[in-house]
Amino acid sequence: MYHPDLIRHPENCPALVLNADYTPLSYYPLSLWPWQTAIKAVFLDRVDIVSSYERHVHSPSLEMKIPSVIALKQYVKPSEHPAFTRFNLFLRDKFACQYCGSPHDLTFDHVVPRRAGGRTTWENVATACSPCNLRKGGRTPREAGMQLYVQPIRPTSWQLQEHGRAFPPGYLHESWHDWLYWDVELLA
Repeated sequence: MYHPDLIRHPENCPALVLNADYTPLSYYPLSLWPWQTAIKAVFLDRVDIVSSYERHVHSPSLEMKIPSVIALKQYVKPSEHPAFTRFNLFLRDKFACQYCGSPHDLTFDHVVPRRAGGRTTWENVATACSPCNLRKGGRTPREAGMQLYVQPIRPTSWQLQEHGRAFPPGYLHESWHDWLYWDVELLA
C-alpha cells in the first residue's frame, strides 16, 4: 500500500514536541525537532512516542519508524514573561503596524522617543511600518497626531502563545492535527 510518508526524505520528518501535559511547547514558532533529535530523545528515555511517520530509519541492528509526535516525560514550565526580541514584539502586536494596521515593511517604534528619555522596553516599544515610523519621527504619538491601536504592554508567555495560534505554519502533518488548536480552519 502506498503512503506519502514512504517517499518523504527523513529531513522532512520533524517531530512535533508536546510538553508532559500534551500541549505544544510552542505554537509560534511551532515546537519541532529534527528526526535525529527526536530519536535520540527516545533512546535517552526523555520522551514518549505519541505518533509516527510511516517512514523508517535503519541501523545495523534496529529498524524504527520516525516519530511524528513526541511528548516530554518531564513537564517544562514555560517562563512567565518571554524575552524582549524583535520577533516576540511583532508577535505581541500580531505582525501589524500599531498606527495604521499594515503588515508590510515592519520595524519598531519607541512610543516615547529615546531623545526624550524613552527606553527600549515592552511598555515603550510598538510595531510600526516604516512609513508610520518615519512620519512619527522623534515625536510622541500625540505630538505627531497619531494614535496607537493598542498601548504596548509586557506580555506573558501565554499571551504570545495565544497570538501565535492565529498564524499556523504552511505545513502540518496529519498526525499533528489532534494536538494543535488554531484560530483558523485547517484544511485536511
